[in-house]
Amino acid sequence: MSLRIAALGLLAQHPGSGYDLMRRFEKSMANVWPATQSQLYGELNRLADNGLIEVAEIGARGRKVYRVTASGHAELLRWVTNPQDDPPGRSPELLRIFLLGELPRPDAAKHVQALVEHAESELHRLRALRESLQFDDSDDSFYGHAALEFGLRFEAMQAEWARWLLTAIDDRAD
Repeated sequence: MSLRIAALGLLAQHPGSGYDLMRRFEKSMANVWPATQSQLYGELNRLADNGLIEVAEIGARGRKVYRVTASGHAELLRWVTNPQDDPPGRSPELLRIFLLGELPRPDAAKHVQALVEHAESELHRLRALRESLQFDDSDDSFYGHAALEFGLRFEAMQAEWARWLLTAIDDRAD
């Protein structure tokens, strides 16, 4: 996935200014695809240059409100319906796990303990986010909630798996 698709998707859901988009991005999409303000504004310019979004109105102080064009919506639908175009998955964290045998066991255990703590911290953060949001009956809300639920379950699984690995490392030391 690219920032291009994330921005296009949010604008397809609701037209808005770069500022509006950044606020919505931070509240929802950043859990899936983080980006900085400069990255997002740069992407808006590229999307406009490529005819995928357009300025719907110009407000006070030159504030531009963007909306998705027909070409932009077609590109979004093309991406959503073609998962075979995704690059192969890579996990730097699993590569680190695969190579933990190069470390002394106490250092490997320390690394895995940090994974437990990180997953539990993310789980706590996502639970707080879920409590702060109000979901409605719209499709945007429904699928946003589904993505959040995936994050919650994923972090819970990672924490459980890392605790298992920590126990297995301790058992090997005995």
